[in-house]
Amino acid sequence: MPEDDLYGDERSHSALLILIAGLSLLLALGALVWSYFLQNRLDATETRLSQSQEHVEHLDAQQVEIWRQMRATNDEFGAKLGITQQQIELRAQNILHQQQLSDARIARQEAATSQKVTAVSHAVSNVQTAVGGVKQDVVHTRQELASTQQQLHAVVGDLGVQSGLIATNSEQLNYLKHLGDRNYVEFTLRKGQPPMSVSIVKLQLRKADTKHSRYTLYVFSDDKRVEKKNRDLDEPLQFYTGNPPMLFEVVINQIGKDQVSGYLSAPKNAPKPFVP
Repeated sequence: MPEDDLYGDERSHSALLILIAGLSLLLALGALVWSYFLQNRLDATETRLSQSQEHVEHLDAQQVEIWRQMRATNDEFGAKLGITQQQIELRAQNILHQQQLSDARIARQEAATSQKVTAVSHAVSNVQTAVGGVKQDVVHTRQELASTQQQLHAVVGDLGVQSGLIATNSEQLNYLKHLGDRNYVEFTLRKGQPPMSVSIVKLQLRKADTKHSRYTLYVFSDDKRVEKKNRDLDEPLQFYTGNPPMLFEVVINQIGKDQVSGYLSAPKNAPKPFVP
């Protein structure tokens, strides 16, 4: 091989080695620079990660505190809500009890009102029945009065004076009282008793003859004693008394053993009996 070719090959080989060494150096420097920058980047990343971790931990702590506060608030609210719920239930039970009492009271009042209405209805019915009975009684009384009036008669008394209507029984006497023309006083005289005050006069029985329906009595008036002897039943015994004198009549319509019963007829304007 020529020397020049051999020398040229060696120079080419050396240049190649130099080139390779230069490239290796450049690569090494590049790797070193890259490592440096990468390390810085890693340090910065670690720093940011550390900061992020601290921030996360801080946020976690805040979240834990918030949850603790929320739980405490929830527990407190739950306690208050429980108390309020109990109060509401007690209030509802009280309202329900009051409503039950009110319903029971209203039911009693309605029952009492119903009973009162029933009682009033019965009372009204009874009153209507009573009114009907009274009407019948009035009609019956009118009929009896008409019949009694027909039975009454006027007679001449023992003094020869025309007497008014003479009652022979209590029914007829009640009719005369109803007319109101004269005053009538009923009495019963017993033999052996002192004179009895009847109106403004006194009467005393002397004898009662049940067999012959006759009697004898004394009339005391104006400080005088007048004997009415052996008089008949329903006979008007007439006498005058007072100032001016007024006509009085005594009618005996029942005779028993040692007693008689009848009435005294006095004018409406006769003096009233003296009461000490």
